[in-house]
Amino acid sequence: PVSSTLYGSRFLTGEVGGSVTHQCFYSITPANKHDRKYWCKIAGSGVCYTIISTTGYTSKDHTGRVSLEDVPQNGTFTVTMTELKKNDTGTYRCGIGTTNRDLYVSLNLTVLADAGVLGPIKLIRGELRGSVTVLCPPGDTQGGEKRFWCKLGRTSCALMADSNGYVGKSYQGRIFITPQESSGAFKILINDLKKEDSGLYRCGTGSLSGQDSPRVVALQVTTASTLPKRPKFLSGTVGGSLSLKCHYDPEGNYEKKYLCRWKEASCSLLVDADGFVHESYKGRIQIASSDQENGTYTVVMSHLREEDAGWYWCGAKNGHTEHTSSVKLHIQKETCSSQDPETSTLVKPTLSSSPAAYGMSTQRSITGLTYAMGTVTESTSTLLPTAPPGTSVTSPGETYHESSSRESRLLPVVLPALILLIFITITILALTKIKLQKEMGK
Repeated sequence: PVSSTLYGSRFLTGEVGGSVTHQCFYSITPANKHDRKYWCKIAGSGVCYTIISTTGYTSKDHTGRVSLEDVPQNGTFTVTMTELKKNDTGTYRCGIGTTNRDLYVSLNLTVLADAGVLGPIKLIRGELRGSVTVLCPPGDTQGGEKRFWCKLGRTSCALMADSNGYVGKSYQGRIFITPQESSGAFKILINDLKKEDSGLYRCGTGSLSGQDSPRVVALQVTTASTLPKRPKFLSGTVGGSLSLKCHYDPEGNYEKKYLCRWKEASCSLLVDADGFVHESYKGRIQIASSDQENGTYTVVMSHLREEDAGWYWCGAKNGHTEHTSSVKLHIQKETCSSQDPETSTLVKPTLSSSPAAYGMSTQRSITGLTYAMGTVTESTSTLLPTAPPGTSVTSPGETYHESSSRESRLLPVVLPALILLIFITITILALTKIKLQKEMGK
């Protein structure tokens, strides 16, 4: 059995006379930290014979050529085998427990006459619903080769995303592969981390099967997260405006804060705190306010268009580390109901995240992003403030529409009164005429 609390590479390749190093990663719990760690090889009978363990045991056949180092505070233990022999090929287990049938991960070691060996594994930790930055070492400096991120399985590496625009379903809207730097290095940015993201990955350039200095990464997602669950969607209306509040660690010395638009594992910069504005967004996007003490900045978008719908990222950069969070924007057409002219009103922008948000303050502060109710604005370059719940900012056309609606609502009251007045007048005239006729007849 393979537990989600213990994982490591499923295959190792070494060469005769050479060495291999295998890292096992486990969740940092009191039991895991203090239990026996072991490395054993499965015999033809199915029994897994211990090669080395943290109790001090080492098998005779491996004395002097195997070592095991446990680092409980990092949740890792490392096994190194040297002076490899052809018959070291086989199935092994790295595990935790008093017997070799307790918590373990199986892997296959292949010893060849000549083989390319995977580089060292880098451990990266992230909080549930948080974000991580993976730095991939220099590869092809020509930049023509595609950059990839794949998850290591039993026999292969499953592609999660690449720089050609492929993004796996589980990574939609939350992974960004940066362009290569002059050295050939690049970064993988991932946010909204999930428990199932934990595991072993490779990032590199070229083909997945290539061994050109690939980086092997063990990603651990810690579930004891202080980050709240947050809505992933925000709605606006064509011609309207909306604002979102981005959060970052106020203790971090972030050199750049920005908003970018995500599409197919890349993110185009739209606006940053240094004054940059993308050409196609000039006059309708700005960082309206920034609060260094609380670690927030607010981005306002106005004159919304249908094509603005899609994923957006808040980001704060500090050296090679970037804190990111994503939100998907839905754009609704401005429509009027034509069923009943007496009750026809403009459809206002709504928050698709939670109806309860209407009962709160205008903006809802949460770690990563704050979502504000979108408002309808007049067709000017002035950005209007977010309307409080229960109010709306109306255009002249809308005001006219509502005033004509009020006139139409007065008709059912005025018309009967007018008819009654006419009836009374006619009655009075008739009675007066009868009275005059009687007086003339006397």
